[in-house]
Amino acid sequence: MSQNLWHFTDKQGSFTSSGIEKINTLYFPLCNETLLSSVTPTLHGDIKTDQNSFLLIPVSRMDLVNLRSSRNFWVYISKDRVWSATGVSKDLKQIHQDRVRLEAGLLWHQVTRENRRIGLRAEILSFVPSTGEPVEILNVRLTNTTSRKITFVPTAAIPLYCRSAHNLRDHRHVTSLLQRIRMHKFGVIVKPTLVFDESGHKPNQTIYFVLGWDGLGRAPRYVYPTQEIFCQENTDLEAPQSVLKNILPTHQPIQGREAMGALRFAHQTLGPGESRSYIVLMGITQDAALIQRLILKFKDRKHIERAFENTKRFWGKKSDIISVQSAEPNFDNWFRWVSIQPFLRKVFGCSFLPDFDYGKGGRGWRDLWQDCLSLLLNDPSRARSLLINNFSGVRIDGSNATIIGKKDSEFLADRNNISRVWMDHGVWPLLTLDLYMNETGDFDILFEETPYFRDHQICRCNQVDLGWSPERGMALKTASGRIYSGTILEHLLVENLTSFFNVGPHNFIRLEGADWNDGLDMAKERGESVAFSSMYAHHLQFLSDLLLNLKKRPIRVHKELILLLREMNYNDVKAKRAVLEKYFEKTKKSVSGKKLKLDTTYLSDNLRQKSLWLTQRIRQKAWLAQGFFNGYYDNALKRVEGKKGGRVRMILSSQVFPVLSGIADDKQIKQILASVTKYLWDRKLKGIHLNTDFKEEQHHLGRAFSFVYGDKENGAFFNHMNVMWAFALYKRGYATEGWNVLSSIYRMALDTQKSRIYPCLPEYFDIEGKGMYAYLTGSASWFVLTLLTQVFGIKVRNGDLLIEPKFSSVQFKETQVLRIRRNFCSRPLEVSFFNPRRLGYPRYKIIKAELNLRPLSSSNASRMLIKRNVILRLSPGKINKLNIHLG
Repeated sequence: MSQNLWHFTDKQGSFTSSGIEKINTLYFPLCNETLLSSVTPTLHGDIKTDQNSFLLIPVSRMDLVNLRSSRNFWVYISKDRVWSATGVSKDLKQIHQDRVRLEAGLLWHQVTRENRRIGLRAEILSFVPSTGEPVEILNVRLTNTTSRKITFVPTAAIPLYCRSAHNLRDHRHVTSLLQRIRMHKFGVIVKPTLVFDESGHKPNQTIYFVLGWDGLGRAPRYVYPTQEIFCQENTDLEAPQSVLKNILPTHQPIQGREAMGALRFAHQTLGPGESRSYIVLMGITQDAALIQRLILKFKDRKHIERAFENTKRFWGKKSDIISVQSAEPNFDNWFRWVSIQPFLRKVFGCSFLPDFDYGKGGRGWRDLWQDCLSLLLNDPSRARSLLINNFSGVRIDGSNATIIGKKDSEFLADRNNISRVWMDHGVWPLLTLDLYMNETGDFDILFEETPYFRDHQICRCNQVDLGWSPERGMALKTASGRIYSGTILEHLLVENLTSFFNVGPHNFIRLEGADWNDGLDMAKERGESVAFSSMYAHHLQFLSDLLLNLKKRPIRVHKELILLLREMNYNDVKAKRAVLEKYFEKTKKSVSGKKLKLDTTYLSDNLRQKSLWLTQRIRQKAWLAQGFFNGYYDNALKRVEGKKGGRVRMILSSQVFPVLSGIADDKQIKQILASVTKYLWDRKLKGIHLNTDFKEEQHHLGRAFSFVYGDKENGAFFNHMNVMWAFALYKRGYATEGWNVLSSIYRMALDTQKSRIYPCLPEYFDIEGKGMYAYLTGSASWFVLTLLTQVFGIKVRNGDLLIEPKFSSVQFKETQVLRIRRNFCSRPLEVSFFNPRRLGYPRYKIIKAELNLRPLSSSNASRMLIKRNVILRLSPGKINKLNIHLG
């Protein structure tokens, strides 16, 4: 085996490994829009559709190490020769004799386990059909590897849970009494009587099932419907007596017991080299009739094979939408996994994989908008209604719902019913909308109207409206009781203007519940985020410029917004707070419903003045002698960063946003780069820490500093912020430095001796370089966005295609051409950059360009614009080739 734990085997992200089953915390995602699964090399993991519907017992990371009750497949030859084809058995000696090989791809997982003493090889394929059926399919193929006949009894063994994750400890036994088990020709069907909830029990409609047949479509000979019957008195799923002692199921009570999907097939004799297959379907549905349709569809082995090929093709196409061809095939393959991660998070949300045991379903507000960045690049034409709907999660006070469901306008205040506001939430909608408007040229979306979110939390969650109830509706109403709708532009103004006035004692925007770093959550009353004050300053300037480009279109806003446009002495903290409180008082229960027409020039000037004031304050008050920005003030009114007790404290996010927003000048950026290298760069692991080690807890700032240093939000190699740091550097023209950041992340991920992960971009790497929180992270969207729009420079401006590559010369060290694919105007484009002199940005110009071998006019500059109508004339049914020559 090579130095790494696995290696790629094709150009589609498929990989193989031997020995990877020894890493107990590894898990792999399987899913479609309906069913969510995780699986390990020993077939641990769980299957669910949501927080309240788990087929297998819910697992977190540590459960993968300690919990052994999951999918299994047993082979009984004799009392001395019993084999677990998944490697989960009390017979450790036999497991150690197994030779194991893993093969996996987008999104399929196959483990091959061979035991010479037993004389069998088991190939176990797992996948969830991309066509949407709510099942995970297990295809087990047993092959005789000896020169003699082998007779055995095969048994699939799936221990069932069939209830909400809440019941893992809360009323675990009581909820087992609700289980109603029905024997089926092909397996077991379970439908609990109730959804157990002491605040209000409900009749259960969810059906759980495990069904199976052999490769010829023949049903199991016997079914063990409960764990008691299957395991007998020892109740041990790693040593089930029915298998070890070859005991047939006995007649016992089965209702109100822990269910079991144990399917014992007829004994089988295989000659040398012969094979037999067994199919197991594990699923969840509320449609009883669907079960029979699934049996008819997947009973035929050819249908299984077709479903598998369709699934591979489906995810392959997803990864093709934005794909690269560089001098490093490993990078190209790894990037395929990164490019599908936004799709995975759309399906899984921030929950339902073993590392993500803090979630109960749905995505957060920040996740919603950041995931849209990548999804917009894939298919912006479908994003319009989604974006408009998302804005209806904004409250009139500038805060927003923090949990977003799968249905339109399905918003929740918070998954844990805690009153809190993340102050950065107003930043992300405009970043995403800007990408959409440029991709499509659709600036009319600014004037589409949508409601505001309304619940019991008012005045940025500082007060509770005891007179409100959900029955009154989740949308803001006017004083007369009508639902009020405002333009998207109005929503943006509300978010950014309320933030401008929402300042703390140092006259920077209040930190409230936290900003991007959720770990800064203990400075609600008096903490301030200078880092995100930078972004609000940027947004106010952006909106000011945007208004001037709207060609004098009438701007209409709700009457109460005028309070936030008054000109005043912005240095007066008390006066600013008073303005905000007056606005809250006027809008906390309802709005008048009256709208005022504003002069575009007046509104633009008003926003610009606010932006200039805030920009100057950050430049004057936040720059430190150590050569970087202070990003925070804590709840004790103390500056967080800089030199403290002889030790320098520095946080990466405090530098990212002043650079990204344009507040930092070139001289400051160079000093920040030197400071990042000096204080945050890890010379051993070759990565950037999120912050320096403060060496003490920060009870006036947040929980992050109570974590061990080098993990989670306290000093880990946090990929989300590292990618944004790269994006900010590229945006400001520092291409080589930006590429160094991106490549450091890739190399940490591919150093699997340390990272111990499958190919993906994890949320972070810990102090030892181990990848943590795999697959469901917003850093993937930012990585795709950065690589496409900044490194390769494939951007869109006002609907036209802009080519402005920013390559580092090192990217051409082993090649003269780099390629990337993306869709534009629903036309597949393959853009090739030829650089025979291997020049780096900004030393080269675009000297020639060809589209499908036809020359395009080029101005011999660092960028070129291709009009949208030129692309629209291309065929949507083939890959169109755009060649860019650099020199």
